[in-house]
Amino acid sequence: MPNILDQIIADKYKEVAQRSQTISTESLMQAPLFGRKCISLKESLQHSNTGIIAEFKRKSPSLGWIHEDADVMDITSGYSEAGASGISILTDLEYFGGTAIDLMAARKFIACPVLRKDFVIDVYQLYEAKAMGADVILLIAAALTVEKTLELAQKAHELGLEVLLEVHNKEEIGHANDFVDLLGVNNRNLKTFEQNVQTSFDLVDFIPDKFVKISESGISKVETVKDLRRAGYKGFLMGENFMKEENPAEALRRFISPLTP
Repeated sequence: MPNILDQIIADKYKEVAQRSQTISTESLMQAPLFGRKCISLKESLQHSNTGIIAEFKRKSPSLGWIHEDADVMDITSGYSEAGASGISILTDLEYFGGTAIDLMAARKFIACPVLRKDFVIDVYQLYEAKAMGADVILLIAAALTVEKTLELAQKAHELGLEVLLEVHNKEEIGHANDFVDLLGVNNRNLKTFEQNVQTSFDLVDFIPDKFVKISESGISKVETVKDLRRAGYKGFLMGENFMKEENPAEALRRFISPLTP
């Protein structure tokens, strides 16, 4: 039986094929934001006291709607003002309630690095990300072969985008290559959606130090961030913990306060 990730990826192939027939790569390259210089998430995290990458998402496959009427401009600008080291924006509509318009709208109001959070399986999506105004793209090891990961990461660098490679186990770390800038451990198993922060602690020593290390999902306590930082992580991708609140930006501000000297 196909797992959840397999179903998402199968749908993504159809979705990307349809979009690429509607809007050409050449058209994307003419977008106003395509030529902008990207902001480095890697550098932002290396110089941050908190390392929080605040995520904007309206829903998820595991929880359903989290914040259905969320205003992307209000929340992401609030995240930026509250001190986020980076902002992650979901652009998958069917499973996460996000769109390319969300990222483009947010880009106008925020100066920190923006991660396009999606299931990237084709070079076309890299041109989309650049045209949207993203600075970083996500590559999920569980959804790609080692060869495809290399192809996509290399092309992303050619376009000036940074690459966050996401893994969930020791074997997937083998997808890393010289074009990966940041390596994230997803504490959630995308095939079952079970999550455990211990995954980050278990894998940290297997990740080469040349990569900026990020822990993703399941983080809700300041002490957890402090423990992960001591273990070697520089970034902490958090979404549901903030998005479930009426005012996500204020929730981020409260969370960051005890982490800031």
